[in-house]
Amino acid sequence: MRVGTEDTRLVVLRGNSASGKSSVAAGMRERFGRGLALVGQDNLRRIVLRERDRPGAANIGLIDLTARYALDAGYHVVVEGILYADHYGEMLARLRADHRGPTRGYYLDVPFEETLARHATKPIANEVGEPELRDWYRERDLLPGGVETVIGADSAVYETIERIMRDTGLDALPALEH
Repeated sequence: MRVGTEDTRLVVLRGNSASGKSSVAAGMRERFGRGLALVGQDNLRRIVLRERDRPGAANIGLIDLTARYALDAGYHVVVEGILYADHYGEMLARLRADHRGPTRGYYLDVPFEETLARHATKPIANEVGEPELRDWYRERDLLPGGVETVIGADSAVYETIERIMRDTGLDALPALEH
């Protein structure tokens, strides 16, 4: 089932916890303005459904449906989250194949030591510790087929935002009137 239009942009932003995904997505929204939908795994899985991350979980379909709905409504979409390749890969591949417009994937690659340092600055640092982060961490959990651009920890948030905006053409598009 085809989704979106030739003009809608789909960006999939993946990486380990504390790799900067949410900051980059929020920065893209701020830079673009109205018309850019953020489909956050954490929001849909943890807040809306209050569900554990496991293969076949309900949030996988909800992420897919939410992204498709927003694309069909004419929004550009950023899907962001850890989105483990073995749990979410098939859904993301179908979404990519079905999207009529340009689709770009990015993997924010941050070493575990940097993940720990960044996590220490987060509000949930007292609730989630090193054992959980170590359990969640997967080194270079890339999707098959070379569909993602890897961005290293040396890229500052603003540099990553600008790169993705430029790569996707979002920097040249007007904000929408949604």
